[in-house]
Amino acid sequence: MKIISFGDIHEDISKLPLIKHIVEKADLIIISGDITNCHGKKHAEPVISALKKINNNVYAQYGNMDTSAVNNYLTDIGINLHGKGYFFGDVGVFGCGASNPTPFNTPSEISEDEIAANLLKGFDMVKDARWKIMVCHTPPKDTAVDRISNGMHVGSGAARDFIAQQKPHVCISGHIHEAKGKDKIGDTLILNAGMFRDGWYIDVNCNEKTISADLRSIA
Repeated sequence: MKIISFGDIHEDISKLPLIKHIVEKADLIIISGDITNCHGKKHAEPVISALKKINNNVYAQYGNMDTSAVNNYLTDIGINLHGKGYFFGDVGVFGCGASNPTPFNTPSEISEDEIAANLLKGFDMVKDARWKIMVCHTPPKDTAVDRISNGMHVGSGAARDFIAQQKPHVCISGHIHEAKGKDKIGDTLILNAGMFRDGWYIDVNCNEKTISADLRSIA
């Protein structure tokens, strides 16, 4: 099974034609958050529609730069990962959107307790899956993928604690544009593809025996 993930689209799908041949052949597409720039359904719908025209197997969640209307829209069309989990073959995908509090008063920020609760709620729906993929818009704290330009780690402590306790096989994150990269907590692979317009995505491959995940360039 091949899963393709990216996020931090911010309404800019100009790179989509360059990745179309990959998206259309993937078994599943995961959008990790920040579909818009502080907007709602009106701006999220064209992005999701463009993706679903290429591949109808899409799960997504809102990010801190999306309003609650985006969260509602994704629920209405049955693809919302926030606080939910889904089986896709041997894979269980679960998520938490929005972000932990920031200094910028962005539209969708939630507490660390809410992050923990939503991750657990989704995880409980897929805990028996062979492979478990956690999608948390906010990366886990104190990793290579939560560091802003001044070197400060601004990720979620709740996300990090959850990984340590529940040990998902892969954690897909985003949120921190300048922290594109990968890391590990225990055996959990953690990846952040940065902004979609910068030309990177996450490539997850699994079969009955193995799972792997890495960053790939669109170009």
